[in-house]
Parts: sequence; C-alpha cells; structure tokens
Amino acid sequence: MVTPIRPSGAPVPRRQAFSLRQLTFSFGMVVIGVVGVGLTLKKAIEGASAHPGSALIVGLVVLSATMAFVRWGRRRRVGRVAVGGVVPVDSGAGAVACPPEPALAPGDFARMDADAFEAAVAGLCERDGCGDVQVVGGANDLGADVVAVAPDGRKVVLQCKRYGPANKVGSQDLQRFGGTCFAVHGAEVAAVVTTGEFTDPAVEYAAACGILCFAQRDLDDWAAGTGPAPWE
Repeated sequence: MVTPIRPSGAPVPRRQAFSLRQLTFSFGMVVIGVVGVGLTLKKAIEGASAHPGSALIVGLVVLSATMAFVRWGRRRRVGRVAVGGVVPVDSGAGAVACPPEPALAPGDFARMDADAFEAAVAGLCERDGCGDVQVVGGANDLGADVVAVAPDGRKVVLQCKRYGPANKVGSQDLQRFGGTCFAVHGAEVAAVVTTGEFTDPAVEYAAACGILCFAQRDLDDWAAGTGPAPWE
C-alpha cells in the first residue's frame, strides 16, 4: 500500500470514515445518561424532606457520575481526532490537532551515523508491518544489522551500509554477507541497504546469490512510500 505524500514530503493525514453505528451508539449513551440522572434527581428531591442526609449523599453521587460521563465524552472526541491522523495537544483550552511529523526526505539517511541509520531502517520495517524487528548490528553481528519477520511470515535479514557517493558497496561486501545471511541467520529475504551505490560486480554477485541490492534511490523511494520494501 502506498502512503499519500504531500509536496513537502509529509504523509497526508487520513480522514476517519463516518460511522452510523458509532453515532447511534453515542446518541443512545447520551440519552441513557440523561434519563438516569433525571430519575435519580427526582428520587433525591422526593426523599429530601424525610431523609436530608441521604439526599445529600445521593446528590454527590449524581454529580460525580455526571462529571465522569462528560469526561468520557471528551475522551471519545479526542480519540477520534487521534485516529484521523493527527495528535491532540493539551494547550489548556482543549485538544488542538497538530499535523504528524514529516517523513524522511531524500538525503536524510546520509547525514546519520551508522547506528542511527540502522535504527531508521528498523523503523521502516516496523512502519510497513514487520514483526519482531531487532537491530542486531555490532562487532559480532556476522553481517546482519536488522532482522525482522515480514508481514507474510518470511524472515528478513538486512545489512545496512551508510556509504557516501565516493564509496560504493563492492563485491567483497556482498560476499561476506552472502556467506552468513542464509546459512547462519536463516534469511528468507536478504538485502543490503545503502545510502550509496553498488559496483557492477557486487550487483552481479547479489543476483547470483538471491540477495537484493537497495541503493540510495531505492531507499529513498521505500522511505517515501513510493517504492517497494525489500520483501515485496
């Protein structure tokens, strides 16, 4: 599924669809609440002359119930705003809807350090429906930086290479990853994701071994929602 994108690069908030069932339920709850409060007040007034103390207690209970009902209604309204794609912010005068944070723009990944880049790739996996997403990169990672389970259940193993324009991912990088991604990590989808480019020998080796090459443009398209994820 492709996420709609504004010209600025930020996702367009989704509008919540109108629900007649939800409207009917909410209206029914309001009616029940009003009728219940009215009947309770009537009983309290009728018994006030005979039992003043009991009437006072009943009145306090009714007041507390009314306030709780009002707060419940406000939380439902705020919840509908959040589901619609915006975040409510308490400014002291009610909830104010703020637009979501903009998506990563082309070039943002290249400005990250290696750890931040791995975390960002893991975040893309979670965003697109992967489960059990883990950042496992380190001195003894044996070629795996991010592992996850794709929405269709396949195991995804990604190696992240934060390289610049003058430093391409070479065939030796692919050979080291190819020696562990399937045999050691049990990958069903294996990909190298980089902020740079691949050499031709690296691309040839990857194609022969069934490893996917995600260069800078592929990564930017994936982040923007205009291109596929590695497992698609």
